[in-house]
Amino acid sequence: MKLTWLSHGSWLIEINHHRVLLDPFLTDNPAAEIAADEIENISHILVSHGHLDHVADVASIARRCDATVVANFEIANWFAKHHKVERTQPMNLGGSVALPFGRVQLTPALHSSGLPDGSYGGTAGGFLIETPEVRAYFACDTALFSDMRLITRGEIDVAVLPIGDLFTMGPVESIEAIQMIEPKQVIPAHYNTWPPIEQDAEHWAERVRESTEAEPVVLAVGESITIAGS
Repeated sequence: MKLTWLSHGSWLIEINHHRVLLDPFLTDNPAAEIAADEIENISHILVSHGHLDHVADVASIARRCDATVVANFEIANWFAKHHKVERTQPMNLGGSVALPFGRVQLTPALHSSGLPDGSYGGTAGGFLIETPEVRAYFACDTALFSDMRLITRGEIDVAVLPIGDLFTMGPVESIEAIQMIEPKQVIPAHYNTWPPIEQDAEHWAERVRESTEAEPVVLAVGESITIAGS
């Protein structure tokens, strides 16, 4: 599994020949270094919740790539009805689905989920992606909550956690999350896009090393890491 941070909460996830996007927000994103129309050959788009900074480029990429949008029931139907997205996979919290690249579970998150036009966006979530080799947990936008320990029970090869604070948990809470999840590696996200969520990721990494057994991996925008798994 190869992970490329596209900035903010946006990720390109490559599993064998499958290219999957998570929460694509590139247009009007001051931290992005690639445009939405430069993204090619996407098979699936995972959407964690309805906020503009997570759904802004979903429809255009889905239509152009004929990709399947995987999201909660309300968001999947909203894209089908209002944005002419032909392929959707509605889900709900706790449910999982076998997709061509692996098993995907929509996990709980503590966050709001209104859609850009004011429509109800259901409940925010995260994603647990499992392949025969790798288990990856994307917490997405969330506060710290104790059930993270249950959601991720079993070995987690990599966890991607928000550290921006203000709209999600911050660096302090993320350390507690890491202690519960016990991943082999942990990657920060959802920070430094705008001044209100600026964080010192290297200082965060030092705290991770001091307080947990996880290996912190701080990626620059556009940088990738390959997760080998067990």
